Amino acid sequence: MACIDKESRSPCSSAASNAGETPRGRILLRPQDYIGSIEKCTRKIWVAEVSSFTHRAVTYVPGLYKIFDEVLIYAADNKQSDPSMDSLRVEIDVHQGLISIYYNGKGVPIELHPEKGLYLPEMTFSHLSSHEEISGWLSNCYEEQTGRRNSYGVKLANLFSTEFAVETVDSRREKKFKQGVNWTRITFKPDLAKFCMTHLDDDVIALMKKRVVDVGGFLGVTGQVVFNGATLLQFRNFRDYALCYTRSVSKNTKRKISCVYHRVNGSLEVCVAPSQGTFQQIAYRVAKCCNERLQLQVEESEVKKHLFIIVNLVMENPSFNSLARDALTSPHESFVLCCEISDDFVKHIVNCIASTLFPWDSSKRTKALKRRG
Repeated sequence: MACIDKESRSPCSSAASNAGETPRGRILLRPQDYIGSIEKCTRKIWVAEVSSFTHRAVTYVPGLYKIFDEVLIYAADNKQSDPSMDSLRVEIDVHQGLISIYYNGKGVPIELHPEKGLYLPEMTFSHLSSHEEISGWLSNCYEEQTGRRNSYGVKLANLFSTEFAVETVDSRREKKFKQGVNWTRITFKPDLAKFCMTHLDDDVIALMKKRVVDVGGFLGVTGQVVFNGATLLQFRNFRDYALCYTRSVSKNTKRKISCVYHRVNGSLEVCVAPSQGTFQQIAYRVAKCCNERLQLQVEESEVKKHLFIIVNLVMENPSFNSLARDALTSPHESFVLCCEISDDFVKHIVNCIASTLFPWDSSKRTKALKRRG
């Protein structure tokens, strides 16, 4: 078992009052800096339904969602270090407030740290003070293309839980940390009192389920994702995942929505569909292409209102705006591969969103497209 000592963990305790003395005290005193707000908020967020996503108001506690996400992403990131990983199972017991995340493949080696004399799983999941040492050890094993860097990560879920247990099997060393094939299971019970909650409500479960589906989009056909005993949507590729969003737009607008997909390189995939929201970057080229191909004037700002861009990006050693990791801040110079958007892809986008941009003159639009090919 790997557990942080649960004594004196209340922000009002003497340990927390001396926040400057220990990492745990600092985190408990200022949780918003590490996991986000611990108060309820209501926002419009995408959640998962049977065969698509829906954008609706959800009331949840960002901090609780963050600690769940830390454990889930930790599990999903294992795919980067061990491509043989093909199973991820998430179980949420609403009555007990217990969350369990299982994944196969190689986990943290069950061996002693040469200097600390502690088992690596214990350091990985428990010891806040060993964050830099274990991060350095991981970096030496492989280039990180994960969400584990520059934060306490999964240890935060441990700290904000009343129970936290790790089981992991290391078949190479024939050891089990708590034989057979490699696997890891992380089970924890969030300290709901810290989030002013008494139970895991429907909105929180819906949000967690959506995040699990996101991971399914990342794993694709190479992995099976199970949520509360049921296999979730199976995605052959990232485009299949993006279509879950466009189905929602189709349902709301009562018209068929197409989606344009482009694999830019081995680390970046882009899907573009019509939207009533706003977005960025390639809007200028799309506007220019609309004006040239259709002979209809459209402003860049108008194009942005109708672009729905979904991106799958894998990058090495990402950096974030804070320990809560709300936004990626890696400078574009750090991207190994450039994002070159071809003219053909832009033309496909124009065809995709033309009916949304010019609904008032479909006949003229159709003639222009046929004339200019």
